[in-house]
Amino acid sequence: MSEDFKVEIVNPEKSFLVKEDVSEVVVPAFEGEMGILRDHISIISFLKPGIIKILSKSGDENYYVEDGIVEFKNNNLSILTSKIFDLSNIDKSKMQILLKEAEEEANKPKIDDQAKYLIDQKIDVLRSLN
Repeated sequence: MSEDFKVEIVNPEKSFLVKEDVSEVVVPAFEGEMGILRDHISIISFLKPGIIKILSKSGDENYYVEDGIVEFKNNNLSILTSKIFDLSNIDKSKMQILLKEAEEEANKPKIDDQAKYLIDQKIDVLRSLN
């Protein structure tokens, strides 16, 4: 019996990624990092800024994501996100720009607690990547 399952990542522009030989995915859920294996219980969760790690027979991949929704059902993982980047081919200058923008946003005087939490998460992840 195969231990693999299917992953599909979709962003507003297109279907970003479809893989069918995935053995594990780790997502940055609001509840914390969540590892998903074949036959995991059905879930729906929100994503916070972080790294999606995909482990598969064709190679491991890492993606930076800022937000989104993750759903796992019947061994199909769907991730819907507005902003995602493949970490294997993103240049450092783009990461620096994203970090600078996030730091500027965090310093705005009127920001609610939830927005501040998400911006702080984004800054921590971007700093760890630089």
